[in-house]
Amino acid sequence: MLLQEKINSQLPAWRERVKSLVKESGTVKVGEVNIAQIYGGMRDVKGLVTDISYVDPTEGIRMRGFPIPELLEKLPKAPGTEMPLVGGLYYLLLIGEVPSLSEAMTVEDEWKKRSEVPGYVFNMLRAMHPDTHPMTMYSAAVLAMQKESLFAANYHALRKDEYWITTLEDSLNLTARIPAIAAFIYRGKYKGSVDIQADPTHDWAGNFAHLMGVPGAGYADLSRLYFIIHADHESGNVSAHATHLVGSALSDVYYATSAGLNGLAGPLHGLANQECLGWLLDVYKKFGGVPSADQLRAFAWDTLNSGHVIPGYGHAVLRKTDPRFTAQMEFAKTHLPEDDIFRLASLVYEVIPQVLIEQGKAKDPWPNVDAISGTLQQHYGVKEFDFYTVLFGVSRLLGVTANIVWARALGQPIERPKSLTTAMLEEVALKAKG
Repeated sequence: MLLQEKINSQLPAWRERVKSLVKESGTVKVGEVNIAQIYGGMRDVKGLVTDISYVDPTEGIRMRGFPIPELLEKLPKAPGTEMPLVGGLYYLLLIGEVPSLSEAMTVEDEWKKRSEVPGYVFNMLRAMHPDTHPMTMYSAAVLAMQKESLFAANYHALRKDEYWITTLEDSLNLTARIPAIAAFIYRGKYKGSVDIQADPTHDWAGNFAHLMGVPGAGYADLSRLYFIIHADHESGNVSAHATHLVGSALSDVYYATSAGLNGLAGPLHGLANQECLGWLLDVYKKFGGVPSADQLRAFAWDTLNSGHVIPGYGHAVLRKTDPRFTAQMEFAKTHLPEDDIFRLASLVYEVIPQVLIEQGKAKDPWPNVDAISGTLQQHYGVKEFDFYTVLFGVSRLLGVTANIVWARALGQPIERPKSLTTAMLEEVALKAKG
């Protein structure tokens, strides 16, 4: 298989690179941890490594070194559209090289060969209570497929330096099936379980749009864009870190990614896009349409003065407009320029950063990726807020599975940080005061 051959050819140099770095410079200090960081969720503590992606404070997310605009330009395009193939992104995440169209199609073809979802997964989803949250269904479906894990089945027969091979197989099998699983959950919960069969003429993202039952080429293009820009975000966010943590115990990809999805389901992680859309809809309802700039400015100040935040503005690392927001804005200008909620989102972008600058509290007054993503979904008829985190989860599995393949390939150890008691920290603080 092409992907296995490509990774295998890189491994000797990568393993020697890591081994030499640890042996020759293992005692070099990278940073210091203070008590506020220990109590503050390890914010900004440098303690993880990934070569898949990095969040640059000025350029935003870089995937294998490429910022979003360059990524979207360089990846090979899906036939009949200017949007990139998601298979090309997955190749890049795994191999570290921009693929040719042929190499991207190799991934797409692998996904098609592996895309059949075991029947017991759909039976389980049908049996779940109709009020079950779609993220619960999605995570359960991933976990249910653990019996399919080739890594788990062959673990005792594998050498340590071979763990990555069956992990790659598991990752390809899982990512091949998630579009059908996510779309099945959507149709079952919101569309009366309408039966739609996969169309082998579509690429991975195009087939997802087809299985969702959303007509027209626009939603397929949005899906390609959405899944690419949301695929990875370093290793420190909850979904990525939870996947890495569980995977570090040599739990297989199904166990590890289900854990990551459970973290993504938390309101502080995967809920932001629906909160942003909800705020926009509240503004639209309050004014009976798109308000004037002055009306919006006054409303924003009322929101801030009442102790609330304006969702979608600000980022933990970035200090400029999120390039993922910009990419979606450009898509919307082309595909839905007259959509009222998009027009409102555009006005918010013009007004809110200046309000936040005047307020003086925000480190980053600029919009992040969530400020507009829900707006685009709603335009194409995907209006069910609870499903938006599933969409996020479909995309995020691309990044976390690529990370876990390389963690196995490089023999990264089980993660086990040391904990301290509050009394110990008080003693450290007392000694520091002299």
